[in-house]
Amino acid sequence: MGNGVLGRLASTLRGVAVESAWLAAHAALYPWGAMAERLHPDGPYFHYRTDALSPRARGLLVSAMDAAGTPILLLHGIGDNRSVFAVLGAALRRRGFGVVHAVNYSVLTAVTGDVRTAASMFGEQVEQVCQLTGSDRVHVVGHSLGGLIARYYVQRRGGDERVDTLVTLGTPHRGTVAAYLLPTGLARQLRPGSQLLAELDEPAPDCGTRFVSVWTPSDQIVLPQSNARLTHPDLAIEEHCLRDVGHWALPVDSRASRLVADCLVRVHGNPPERATSEYTPLRTLPITHGHSASSELSS
Repeated sequence: MGNGVLGRLASTLRGVAVESAWLAAHAALYPWGAMAERLHPDGPYFHYRTDALSPRARGLLVSAMDAAGTPILLLHGIGDNRSVFAVLGAALRRRGFGVVHAVNYSVLTAVTGDVRTAASMFGEQVEQVCQLTGSDRVHVVGHSLGGLIARYYVQRRGGDERVDTLVTLGTPHRGTVAAYLLPTGLARQLRPGSQLLAELDEPAPDCGTRFVSVWTPSDQIVLPQSNARLTHPDLAIEEHCLRDVGHWALPVDSRASRLVADCLVRVHGNPPERATSEYTPLRTLPITHGHSASSELSS
């Protein structure tokens, strides 16, 4: 019993330390992230030879060419910018994904923004990436509000025709009581039971996008933390719970980076009976409906 308590305490302290260190680093990176990222449509695959690639990149290109060639768009959360994906973006490029592009939207979204408008604008950016790369489909990774914007685009703006897999990190799928602290229109959309969230609960029988929901019981922004879990009877959902990591550190956690890469390599289709990865789950939760699989991961 004593060892269990000490273990949980050590895990909690680890999470606090990682969150604090990342917040300090992110503050330094934030000005750099305010500049829009230049899209490199060819990634490292601008020739037919693979000897210049790293072994990991070469292995992904050879074993999963579709995955390596599908563009990945990274969409940040409220009041943030693309700098939040400095670690995750680099990890995905090292893994061998050819086009990894972080998207910025206005920091004023928190004050004057609207999820519906942001979703439409994101759709335009998706079309631009598809046009520049020649790809018909993209993957999207959204942190916090970015995941909700991408989800609205997929479910309500026809984005499932473009988005193969949507990974959400700490996204308030069922709202957050923290949104009551702000009097803005966007904050009202993020409150539990809002009209916007009710729209996302509406039937989506033909949605072809695969969803991967990653949440943490240590989230300080999505309250209650379980509201970051995605449930919908018509969606193909794979769920993962990461212990000992806070809301802001989700995009830099090494387990999250490996998890995202593993999910994007996996062939599109129904999720497995169990959500599996290179991690050893503490326990696998039962499937909640026909299209959902869940796992709980720890360090």
